[in-house]
Amino acid sequence: MRRIWPAVLAVLFYAVTASVFAPVATSEPRYPTPEADPFFTAPPEIGDFAPGDVVRQRKFDLGPYQGTDIWHVAFRSTNSAGDPIMGVTTVLIPTGVPNPPLVSYQALINSLGTKCNPSHSLVNDETPDAFGAALPLARGWAVALPDYLGPNVAYGAAKLSGMVTLDSVRALQRAPELGLGQSPIALAGYSGGGLATAWAAAMQPTYAPELTLAGVAAGGIPADLEQMALGIGFGNHPGFGLAWAAAMGLEREYPQRLPISDQLNAEGRWFRDFTADECRRFLLFHGVLRSAEQLAATRSLMDDPEARAVLRENSLRHYPGLPQTPTMLWQGEFDALTPFDAVADVAGRYCAAGVALTFSRYQIAEHMTTAVAGLPEAWNFIEARFRGEPAPTRCRS
Repeated sequence: MRRIWPAVLAVLFYAVTASVFAPVATSEPRYPTPEADPFFTAPPEIGDFAPGDVVRQRKFDLGPYQGTDIWHVAFRSTNSAGDPIMGVTTVLIPTGVPNPPLVSYQALINSLGTKCNPSHSLVNDETPDAFGAALPLARGWAVALPDYLGPNVAYGAAKLSGMVTLDSVRALQRAPELGLGQSPIALAGYSGGGLATAWAAAMQPTYAPELTLAGVAAGGIPADLEQMALGIGFGNHPGFGLAWAAAMGLEREYPQRLPISDQLNAEGRWFRDFTADECRRFLLFHGVLRSAEQLAATRSLMDDPEARAVLRENSLRHYPGLPQTPTMLWQGEFDALTPFDAVADVAGRYCAAGVALTFSRYQIAEHMTTAVAGLPEAWNFIEARFRGEPAPTRCRS
């Protein structure tokens, strides 16, 4: 899975002319197929709800999680353009435990289809870190897994993910049937989920100032999409399928500012439609022998300032907001997927501003190995915050 996030630029900026297919004049983004289940459809009056208000909820059974009450909660949120949208989170609550600590865990989605969201993927095995996300249940905590990419499954849209994450927590506190209104709250996630988690923490003081967070743990953060973009090559790569998904997801969220479909040749438009509803494993398998060079028809996004602006707007390195809660960041020093220096810059800025930050550096190169190495420390960090222990500050480890 190395260099997947950086490969986004193979689609965003370095779309080169390398096909016998003719370019298309205009082409709309390809959005996911609408949900058949009406629970996931926003009501026409979604704009009348306040961010975080509960739209509807339902309880259901899930065999592998015995002794646990499981709910879907639909709520109002906001997209990157400021428009109202409906989000969904799935929460697992230990049966009979009043006001348990609550962790919102932003899972690895890395996909384009709604079937890949945690609201579906806990039963179809498409959430690769579902087991690790469920581990806090053994500590007596409740665990929520939001569909933080929004209704259009906009993979790569970090600002959106932060808002949906915060609104999902608001909704869980506002649903009296869940018994979480007085629960202490923490956020956690890795890689794409770490991006959503870190953005939620940084946006909370301005977007959801009434929320009190006990702690935040985020790892493997793609903190500077523009930097990743500038350093990418555009040949074949085994992780191209996920890079493609990130480009398509950003186009879904910014259709006017990132008209990537306009830059595709006929094969690219076919591949866009072929993958529009698919999940991580499908994307990896079918992207392994493909590249932006094969699927693009023009260089017109090469140095587009608007495209660069979108990447910067979704890069934590350039976001001025600061968490007001104890925060742990963990990162592999030699991670080829999510560059260390961008996260180190974020950590330095946080420490200089007085954020109670624990920054853990792991001398590891492989992206997912760092996830496994750092997750126990992350859970222990959060547990200490739930116990009310003073947060340490460690800007360099």
